[in-house]
Amino acid sequence: MKVDVLLGLQWGDEGKGKIVDVLTKNYDIIARFQGGPNAGHTLEFDGIKHVLHTIPSGIFHKGITNLIGNGVVIDPVIFENEINSINKLNFDISELLISKKAHLILPTHKLLDAASEKAKGKNKIGSTLKGIGPTYMDKTGRNGLRVGDVNTSNFNEKYEKLKNKHIELLKFYDFEYNLEELESIWFKSLDTLKKFNHIDSEHYIHEALKNGKKLLAEGAQGTLLDIDFGSYPFVTSSNTITAGACTGLGVAPNQITDVFGIFKAYCTRVGSGPFPTELYDEVGEHLGRVGNEFGATTGRARRCGWIDLPALKYAIDINGVTQLMMMKSDVLSGINKIKVCTHYLNSNNEKIDYLPFEDNENLTPVYDEIDGWKKNLMKINNLEEAPIQVHNYIKYLENHLDVPIKIISVGPDRKQTFFR
Repeated sequence: MKVDVLLGLQWGDEGKGKIVDVLTKNYDIIARFQGGPNAGHTLEFDGIKHVLHTIPSGIFHKGITNLIGNGVVIDPVIFENEINSINKLNFDISELLISKKAHLILPTHKLLDAASEKAKGKNKIGSTLKGIGPTYMDKTGRNGLRVGDVNTSNFNEKYEKLKNKHIELLKFYDFEYNLEELESIWFKSLDTLKKFNHIDSEHYIHEALKNGKKLLAEGAQGTLLDIDFGSYPFVTSSNTITAGACTGLGVAPNQITDVFGIFKAYCTRVGSGPFPTELYDEVGEHLGRVGNEFGATTGRARRCGWIDLPALKYAIDINGVTQLMMMKSDVLSGINKIKVCTHYLNSNNEKIDYLPFEDNENLTPVYDEIDGWKKNLMKINNLEEAPIQVHNYIKYLENHLDVPIKIISVGPDRKQTFFR
């Protein structure tokens, strides 16, 4: 049996979609296992940029089955928009499968999300306002609607019951909305969702594995946004770590072979929350500008900083990472000295090399400094053409992280991906 997991090791936006696209040819099934349309997985090939939010990143390869697993939450409106965009490119998407156990994002979920964020004021989480959190709240509260419900005779009754519950909750907020308009679009989009095969995905996966099929589980967001192990409460609403693939697809831990950990050569974060290595100077501005650091889902500018080894080690340990992939190495080109956070000083001025429960907002990074490079890595054709400083940076990271870096990315296109 062969199940590999690919996930982000930072605060999301690491470039997971691109690597899934590059690796897809080695698998039979690509499956999303958590999160919702708050994910923005960007793929670029043949001069065209594609952004996926719900659909797995293997969708542009022929003969590959793409599966939206039970751990994902689905907004029919965003799903329909994705389908329409893919249809314009004449890609066959008939092999797309959807778990009957995946939960649906209702229009009122999005209203609750927006109302809640507004009420928090300066203490807001930084939600994408896609209704993700309220949907997971209904899931754990055992109130949710699932994909398998849409074809049942009492679906409308279930919908009205949950909608009315949300309307009562909305009365606690000073928040104006037009539900009728949102509902009209939502029910129209639901017809598109109904056209795809809704399956008992865990049974399908087990049978596929028994028949020798290979599956790649595609994570969304990043480890430091995990609901349990991230920088709580500034996190997402699902388990973004390897364990989330087990609950989000129904695969057992002993079925997982490799865990691919994706990280940027530096670090970024969208939304609120602690970020020990964040930069507010010209280097931070350089990273944001050259790296085009704007959220694929929200368009928000990402906060930028140096790479954080204690946080990376934490993510590697939690996920059981077996291979690393370093993204956006090209963005560091032109920086004379690259800093690497090796430890923190806590509020008691004690040196620590792990992420503690306390003091997340008061950690002072301790840096090593290594030589940067001037050459534009986007113009190289293979890793051998990279300056010696690039190889030194890779070796430095491998020595500190104790996991091999197998892929280096030097640009957004498929072809700008080098294996080691």
